[in-house]
Amino acid sequence: MLETPDLAGSTEPVPAAPAGHGLSHLDAAGEARMVDVSAKPALFREATAIGEIRMAPETLDRMESRSLAKGNVLATARIAGILAAKRTGDLIPMCHPLPITHCEIGFETPGSRDRLRITATVRVTSATGVEMEALTAVSVAALTLYDMCKAVDQAMEIGAIRLLKKTKSPVGP
Repeated sequence: MLETPDLAGSTEPVPAAPAGHGLSHLDAAGEARMVDVSAKPALFREATAIGEIRMAPETLDRMESRSLAKGNVLATARIAGILAAKRTGDLIPMCHPLPITHCEIGFETPGSRDRLRITATVRVTSATGVEMEALTAVSVAALTLYDMCKAVDQAMEIGAIRLLKKTKSPVGP
């Protein structure tokens, strides 16, 4: 039984969300809440997310040759993605702030040369997972690329952002 203060400052019991409804961020009354993970053991957890930014092949050429006015946009996007993973708890209201132990951002160009694939792998030893951190890292890396290339390609599209895998184990990698 959780307790929550009412508007007058007194405390009344609020039951936890009923088992089986599948929405752990809602209490029994349907109100948003942070999930209590204090009783869960700290485990090694890893998550990998992927997304893409579609662009003109000429934009990709300029990005890879570092001939854009804003410089090495891939390095900047990598740093932005890492910072975003570390700040996910500040951006997503019900995410726990996590002590990220590793974040890796990768870029891949398919043979079609009409897009850039972005992957993010995030690791932590914690009582909760890092899926949101990996997804946030991909999203912010893509937004950074968009921002840095929009002067030469206004038709870019960000999409297909999804979780590829998540794992947990009692020991590290």
